[in-house]
Amino acid sequence: MPKSTPILAGLRLRCGQCGEGRLYAGYLKLNTACPACGRDMTAADTADGPAFFVGFGVLVLLAPFLFLLPMSPMPVVAKVFAFAALCAVLIGLCLVLLPIAKAVLLNLQLHHDAEEVTASDIKDR
Repeated sequence: MPKSTPILAGLRLRCGQCGEGRLYAGYLKLNTACPACGRDMTAADTADGPAFFVGFGVLVLLAPFLFLLPMSPMPVVAKVFAFAALCAVLIGLCLVLLPIAKAVLLNLQLHHDAEEVTASDIKDR
């Protein structure tokens, strides 16, 4: 069975070990195990990482439009519609990119056996 890279498998929303099993049972609800290879998906937790990266990336992409829109010479009604369209694009991008970012981060955590650091880990050094 060919081994998939965690990033490419995450971009396809698949298991990082086998590259075949679906990661999600719902929109952001992870399967407890890979349906294809049985890999345990509960060992990793992405926490707020995907939301931060997606929010930051979308904001960097759309911030220039948010600053330029009020200064444009359009009528006020057109500005309101443009702002509403910009908000819809912002929300849509976040909703599309969030599962992908979570899948990539989860696959990377499982691939590298990342664990939460505890106070006893710091004392051992």
